[in-house]
Amino acid sequence: MTNQCGVYGLGVMGQSLVKNIASKNYTVSVYNINDEVTRDFAINYADIKRIYPCYDLKDFVLSLDKPRKILLMITAGKAVDQVIESLLPLIDENDMIVDCGNSYYQDTIRRYEYLKKHNISYFGVGVSGGEKGALLGPSIMPGGDKNLFHCQLEKMLFDISAKTSDGTACCTYIGPNGSGHYVKMVHNGIEYCDIQIICEAYDLMRKVIGLDNEKMSNVFHEWNKGQLESYLIEITSDILKRQDDLGSGYLVDKIMDVAKQNGTGKWTAIESLNEFVFAPSIIEAVNARVLSEMKSTRNKANRLFNTKVIMPVENKKEFLARLENAVYISKVISYAQGFDLIQKTSIKYDWNLNLGEIALIWREGCIIRAQFLERIKKAFDKTETENILMSEEFRNDVNTYVADLRSICGMAISNGIYIPVLMSSLQYYDGLCAKDLPANLLQAQRDYFGSHTYQRIDEPEQKSFHTIW
Repeated sequence: MTNQCGVYGLGVMGQSLVKNIASKNYTVSVYNINDEVTRDFAINYADIKRIYPCYDLKDFVLSLDKPRKILLMITAGKAVDQVIESLLPLIDENDMIVDCGNSYYQDTIRRYEYLKKHNISYFGVGVSGGEKGALLGPSIMPGGDKNLFHCQLEKMLFDISAKTSDGTACCTYIGPNGSGHYVKMVHNGIEYCDIQIICEAYDLMRKVIGLDNEKMSNVFHEWNKGQLESYLIEITSDILKRQDDLGSGYLVDKIMDVAKQNGTGKWTAIESLNEFVFAPSIIEAVNARVLSEMKSTRNKANRLFNTKVIMPVENKKEFLARLENAVYISKVISYAQGFDLIQKTSIKYDWNLNLGEIALIWREGCIIRAQFLERIKKAFDKTETENILMSEEFRNDVNTYVADLRSICGMAISNGIYIPVLMSSLQYYDGLCAKDLPANLLQAQRDYFGSHTYQRIDEPEQKSFHTIW
């Protein structure tokens, strides 16, 4: 018997995706380099009749319908190249390898071109939603050959993806070669911002106005009923009220303030610098995680310096209202940076990405799903949008809420509280709106010490000048 697809890799995400595929009436072969993992999975889910465990790679390949669809659920990096090389002698022309991991998009472009020479189709597919999303329906971002996607891959990916309330699949063809993994990478950069903004709001609530966990949980619960309605706001409310199973008090208070990262946020930050795209919030969200890992240095600095500068807040209700608006507009500004990066890279590689459709597939299944993603789609639909902050859809929000963001940032500075993404979002706005920057002096300095030349405001831009200082 041949099966409709195969999944190579049975980590937590891989197992969840297999169960999702089988639940949609597809027969799926599974293989893991560690036989014990495959065996345990087969035992635990023996009741799912559409799953067929394989303990030999050749048997795994032979068990699949032609043209074969092999989904890779393995760690990004060299492991993907190694698995591809192990599959090449066993698969046939027109078979398909679908990388559903968090691979770096340049690696995906390279593998796409390499496998094309062997007449093997390669897809880089971004999958967002974590373990739960993989099981119940993730947001899926496929990149690769458009015709092959529509003919051979679309139906299965649509079937297993998350669905919106109107039944729309949170999956759409993104674009050629590495575009799917690129969009997933930027998604994760935005996710870093989104998470950090919420953490900064939490820090301000507990330190500036002294709210306890239950009250903060209630605040986030209320916020989730309005313009901030989103998955991350919802789970934050749940997290804050969770009691510690291993002792007394709240679990969140027992968790070490050292954040980890898988590298995709860093890739996004580096990409913004490589492409000269202004994205300070994304960069600072990555920096915040780096700083969190400097635990011993932070402890030492805290003992050496006077950091107790708490300024009282007279009206807590007003503070929370301002904070809600500041969180909202900072989230919008973070998305603006991410979409600006996607837009410019799409032009560079001639990917012709549909930014509005990308916003829509993030409405369900993924970590950053939020109510205002539909408004981002509208912003891109109405006109050729250079930046969503300047679109008709968000212009009034920016004008209305930036004062609250400025107020919250001022309060944080007065209290010595670290809020890198809220602050960077404000600086992004201020920089974007600055008609005149001091870069004229900067360019004069470069010409002074390095003869780098400059342009004049009273001469054509293409004309360069140099002064003997």
